Amino acid sequence: MAGDDDYLALLNRAKIACPEITENHERFELPELDILQEGKITVFRNFIDVTDKVRREPEHLLQFMLKELGTPGNVEGRRAVFKAKISPQAINDKIQMYTETYVICSECGLPDTKMVKEDRTLMLECEACGARRPITVRKSVRADTANTLREGDVIELFISDVGKKGDGVGKIYDYLVVVPGTVKGTKIHAKISKISAKTAFAVPTTEPCTR
Repeated sequence: MAGDDDYLALLNRAKIACPEITENHERFELPELDILQEGKITVFRNFIDVTDKVRREPEHLLQFMLKELGTPGNVEGRRAVFKAKISPQAINDKIQMYTETYVICSECGLPDTKMVKEDRTLMLECEACGARRPITVRKSVRADTANTLREGDVIELFISDVGKKGDGVGKIYDYLVVVPGTVKGTKIHAKISKISAKTAFAVPTTEPCTR
């Protein structure tokens, strides 16, 4: 029928006039983090692989992580080196926070974005859907992590009591620290060897304090 033919012709013209939309349902995934701990140093061996994936300057991601983790560090070749013993999970959490803040579009969920400055406001502009939003950085949790012990930390500790097994006991932050071979009433340097919940185990040391 002529009416049907006219409708189909109009439909075809409308399809041609519409812009071509390329859909990509591939899930955005970061490379598996390659983290190596060497004494009091933590090496993020594929740091540049991550910055390449999120399409951000290495220095920008590095400065974000140093601030959030509360530690000095630098980029060496394709790796980042942190001057503290940091768990892979802590690094992963900060990477996820960074991508949510500076990379992923809040409208379409894609990473096809770029940062642009508008007056004094840093904006995230999506190249896939055109959405724009101001970049809002969540408040740093450094104050919470500053009073957290890690294995390998060297602390100054006052032995205030003796446990049932004769081990010296002291307190730092909200941790109970058990140090075998120490005497009540003495002040020592102790190196944390193990942490279980809010109880830490340590050994006397002559090393300088790191906390």
